[in-house]
Amino acid sequence: MVFRRLLGSLGVGGPSVDTVLTPGPALPGSELTGQVHVEGGGADFDIEHISLELVARVEAEHAEGEGEGTVTFARYTVGGGFRLAAGERRSVPFSVTLPWETPVTELYGQPLGIALGVRTELAVAGARDKGDLDPLAVGPLHVQEAILEAFGRLGFGFRSADLEYGRIGGTGQRLPFHQEIEITPPPGHAHQVSEIEITFLANPGGVEVVLEADRRGGLLSPGHDALARFTVGHHDARDWEAEVDGWIRQLLGRRAAYAPHGGYDHAASHPDPGHLSDHHGHHGHHDDGDHHRSGPGAGAAVAAGAAGLAVGVAGGMVAAEVVDEIGDFFEGDEEEEA
Repeated sequence: MVFRRLLGSLGVGGPSVDTVLTPGPALPGSELTGQVHVEGGGADFDIEHISLELVARVEAEHAEGEGEGTVTFARYTVGGGFRLAAGERRSVPFSVTLPWETPVTELYGQPLGIALGVRTELAVAGARDKGDLDPLAVGPLHVQEAILEAFGRLGFGFRSADLEYGRIGGTGQRLPFHQEIEITPPPGHAHQVSEIEITFLANPGGVEVVLEADRRGGLLSPGHDALARFTVGHHDARDWEAEVDGWIRQLLGRRAAYAPHGGYDHAASHPDPGHLSDHHGHHGHHDDGDHHRSGPGAGAAVAAGAAGLAVGVAGGMVAAEVVDEIGDFFEGDEEEEA
């Protein structure tokens, strides 16, 4: 077993930590399980607590333009209160519940380019060290997958997915950011809309589905955004293709009807320095021009399960490259903190 040395406030020779998550994607609102392995250093240490943080890479608009940063959106204490002898190895099992709004990082086994991680923190003798950080895989809830499959059967294709800092007014959103899954229209709707963004806001009772359409303008009218919101239960048995088709017709047949009380909360869309730190660096996909290349290797991710389309390449990036890019995100964070 390889341990990552903690070289920060604990100094060389301090304890080391390695967190191992149970294999396979977790689900929003479900249990995330695994073990935290700690190894004693060159002396005895009192481990005050072991904490896990869920972190996400999000995009945000601010006065200087757009940037990306890291948001911690959940924190759990999973152990502590013991003395770790020099060289001793100890494993601490954990089981924590993910927030219902935890973003989906993969569809049909294909990564979406969403960077989520589990960061481990040790508190020893009043000092804290953030040691291990592991990518977190999250799959869709059953109803989320059913809705995406319905879009696929209706001819929509996957474009990209990202996390946006800020809240959508008129919804029950709880996290300080939300996920947007961008899909392209079939030929029958291409004259009306250039893309549709899907946001799922899950809760214990069901899922709010927020749709935003980038409507095309005409000779006498400019383009505009249209928004609509729908609520479904976790175990609803519906003809999802007919249901989603009705949503699309309703969305494209009106302007932003609930925008006065439901559009984006622009006041919340500006990052709070205490929660979001801008992270500009050498990563080429931080700007908007490269952002779409950080999508999944599954060009047919939305439609694959329903229409039987072959997994292809979207935006010039294959799945393995997406995983490398996510790893770069996390390694950059660790280097900064070290």
